[in-house]
Amino acid sequence: MVIELSSPGRTVVVGTGPVSFDDVVAVARDGAGVVLGDDARAAVARSREVIDQLAAADLPYYGVSTGFGALATKHIPADKRAALQRGLIRSHAAGSGPEAEREVVRALMLLRLSTLATGRTGVRPATAAAYARLLDAGITPVVHEYGSLGCSGDLAPLAHCALALMGEGPVRDASGALVDAADALAAAGIEPVVLAEKEGLALINGTDGMLGMLVLALHDLRGLLQVADVAAAMSVEALLGTDRVFADDLQALRPHPGQRASAANLRALLAGSEVVASHRGPDCTRVQDAYSLRCSPQVHGAARDTADHAALVAGRELAAAIDNPVVTPDGRVESNGNFHGAPVAYVLDFLAIAAADLASISERRTDRFLDVSRNAGLPPFLAHDPGVDSGHMIAQYTQAGIVSELKRLAVPASVDSIPSSAMQEDHVSMGWAAARKLRRSVDGVGRVLAVELLTAARALDLRAPLAPAAGTGAVRDLIRQHVAGPGPDRHLAPEIAAVHDLVTTGRIVAAAQAATGELH
Repeated sequence: MVIELSSPGRTVVVGTGPVSFDDVVAVARDGAGVVLGDDARAAVARSREVIDQLAAADLPYYGVSTGFGALATKHIPADKRAALQRGLIRSHAAGSGPEAEREVVRALMLLRLSTLATGRTGVRPATAAAYARLLDAGITPVVHEYGSLGCSGDLAPLAHCALALMGEGPVRDASGALVDAADALAAAGIEPVVLAEKEGLALINGTDGMLGMLVLALHDLRGLLQVADVAAAMSVEALLGTDRVFADDLQALRPHPGQRASAANLRALLAGSEVVASHRGPDCTRVQDAYSLRCSPQVHGAARDTADHAALVAGRELAAAIDNPVVTPDGRVESNGNFHGAPVAYVLDFLAIAAADLASISERRTDRFLDVSRNAGLPPFLAHDPGVDSGHMIAQYTQAGIVSELKRLAVPASVDSIPSSAMQEDHVSMGWAAARKLRRSVDGVGRVLAVELLTAARALDLRAPLAPAAGTGAVRDLIRQHVAGPGPDRHLAPEIAAVHDLVTTGRIVAAAQAATGELH
């Protein structure tokens, strides 16, 4: 994943408005502190007055004085409502499987807090403040891989977080140690919360898990899309491809913004290349490059535009107040279906398709380097002594295995509804599942691009004494600081890992930008 470190000591103030993409990344990955804003405290207090009035009324109100889901018709007397809320959280904390990553749990907690802060959920100010303190203290509840259907929100994952707020269940403390929630809360000076009417629902009815993973995936994909342009430029150059097809007037004939931005990057990265200039004259007999070279901006650009669409949906979701029922600004308490994860699930699946194709075209460019019939005079498999040495033959196998996996992960989860809750929840989004597989897809793309970069850098070295462009040369030189140049076969896995680290930490893009100026 592409990680850009936030400023040390940053604190995110959660108010009545939406948190930003950068806020989510800072809290999830960089351990930024969290506080509840004064505007949020006031809004939460106002909506709680509405819930308190309903709790004292004789008529039943869903989530306040009734059961939940298929048991919504059962009236609950006042003396059993605390047990109702406690039982709701305990029973819904039913996840299974491996632990979800710390960054995922912190992201979903920040987003649930953001909804609580809108004043539309009816929780007490003290409950929202305690939730913020849990995040601020670095206490991360254990949330499991399986349990969410993405309808009525990410119920099980959020219930595990609410359970920790009650001082129950396992958590990871700020150091990562597995401890009981009661002990972690005590160490942080946080009193366990005894939930009042409506609060159990408010803590678990949201798309926060799938949305948090969407925001993190978009952050990573933005960087990987730039890396893809860098890798493509190095491959076009080292395979003796032409840069003429990336001309802006040609791209303008098909006005997709992502395509034009990607082509601009390729032109900048290839500017001044001796390798490209070496075959630009009238003696060149190559008419057209293969699609994986010539159509790189079209594929990369389509992925960029898909990410932009997903970001538009994510931005709307960040501005949403999702709960059921909700307290409206005019004081009504209304049931609704806003917790359904379809809008988020669809774009999570869409991004998995784009990720698979981004990796697929990268693998095709890499494969061309290894085939003497297509690599324009380079040795077979870029081997030092072909036959004795295998060169990058099996590195491409690794790419191919990942690409095949990404194609399977591109099968949408959002079409696979399965009914639950005695047919009350008879159509669900599977957004959590879509998000989980997208995380694996994003990781795979980074690894595939690392192999292409490693292979293209080797090929550029083999084109010496011709010098690469400033942009591609800077990336090749960065790689050479961590991986030796062409030579007899070496243990290849550490070299792939080293370049993958350069990809995920943003150093590949930084090197290219330092040599060429800001990339799109």
